[in-house]
Order: sequence, then structure tokens, then C-alpha cells
Amino acid sequence: MSKHPGAGNHTVDPRIVASGKGAMVYDGNLPATPTLAWFDRDWWLSRDALRTAAGGRGGVAHLDTPVGACVLRHYHRGGWMAPLLDDRYVWNGRSRNRGFAEFRLLGELAARGLPVPAPVAARYLRRGPYYTADLITRAIENAQTLTEVIQSQRFDAALAEQVGALIARFHAAGVDHADLNAHNILAAGGALWLVDFDRGELRVSGTAWKLANLARFKRSLLKVGACDHDETTLDREIWTPLMRAYERTLGTEA
Repeated sequence: MSKHPGAGNHTVDPRIVASGKGAMVYDGNLPATPTLAWFDRDWWLSRDALRTAAGGRGGVAHLDTPVGACVLRHYHRGGWMAPLLDDRYVWNGRSRNRGFAEFRLLGELAARGLPVPAPVAARYLRRGPYYTADLITRAIENAQTLTEVIQSQRFDAALAEQVGALIARFHAAGVDHADLNAHNILAAGGALWLVDFDRGELRVSGTAWKLANLARFKRSLLKVGACDHDETTLDREIWTPLMRAYERTLGTEA
């Protein structure tokens, strides 16, 4: 697998700043200190620093910030709760809000040298019994999602082995990704990255969660069109080399 540029061990120094009905956490090791304005897309737009923005669940904005290219994500609900609560979550305390939790997890994974986007800042805003949340991370420049790679007919056995090894590295570290799918693996410069750790967690042991991750990922490959949605072909051409590399890497990393 290609070496990950910028994916060396990165130490995050979390600093929390309370403000009105919410709070922000940011990495104190950054060359510039984020402010609450950084979570406002219009603020970046007024400075001609908003590159692209996408709506919907997991909609993101790509920013040119004083610390480099970053991604701003506003948390939205999915599933049947989305029409009811949209971007609101029930307040269960500062340490358990979605943005702060993902910031902490990304900081831990970055410190271990795993290929994840480094966290920059996160914030929450209280609204009665609910809150909303946002997260800013470093951008993975010039990246394509695995979905885009698949749909351009460039997903072969060699890349499948890279993907299998990537997943195994995270599983060996006890990382349970809550939404492992083809949209959350990025390819850039010959290397692979895993993104979107909302509701992710670190586990001490166990195999059931690893198998569930893999099953979810396999379903996503078929859903986005790998091997023309044909599971028999996928098993032969993609899943077999993927799992071979997964098992080999898991044995090495254990």
C-alpha cells in the first residue's frame, strides 16, 4: 500500500471554549486558532473561501482556512428520524454530543498514525432539550470516494487488496466504524483514507462487530454498482482478494 502523505502520528491538544448556549473544542496545536465564525458557511463565502458545498445528510463545505484546506460538516439525522428532527439531537451532556465525540475519536486515531482526517474543531449549540453540532477536519486533497472509483470502472483486485488492508488496520486497532461504506473510503495519491466517524467507537475485543462492519461494507459495494451489482462476480473478483489482504493484515497488526 502506498504511504499516506500527512498521515504520521499527529498529536491533538484539545482546548474547550464555552460560548453562550454552546461550546467549541479545537486543536491547540494548530498554527491559527479557530473561532465560532469558522462554523458559518456564509462567513467563509463572504471571504471567498468557500470552495464547494453540498446539502443533505452529511452535507459538507470545503474551506480555505488559515490552517489549510478543511471540510466543515453539519450533523444531520438519517432514517425515519430525519423528517422529525432534521439536525437536532437530544442533549445528554457535553462529553456525549456528536461533534465532540467524533473530534476526540479522530484525535486518538490520528495519534496512532491511522489514515484519518485530522480534527480541527467542533462545536455544539443548545436549543432547549436539543442541540445541533458541527465538525471541521483537515481536507484530504484531490480525493475521490471509493464509490466514484467504482463507478468509473477502476475498482480491481489490486485496489480491493488495499481496501481490505485498510479495514484490517482499523479493526486491529479496535475501531468500530458505524457506517463503513464505499462513500467513506477516500482514494488520493495512491493511498486510502477512512472518513466520517460519527457514532464510531473504540472496542477492546470481539469479532461480531468486525463481521457486521464487513457485511455492511459488502452490501454498499453492491449498492453502488461494483461488478454491475452481481454478487457472484463480486465474490470472485473483489471480495476474495479483499478478504485475503484483510486477514493477512489483521494477522500482522495483531
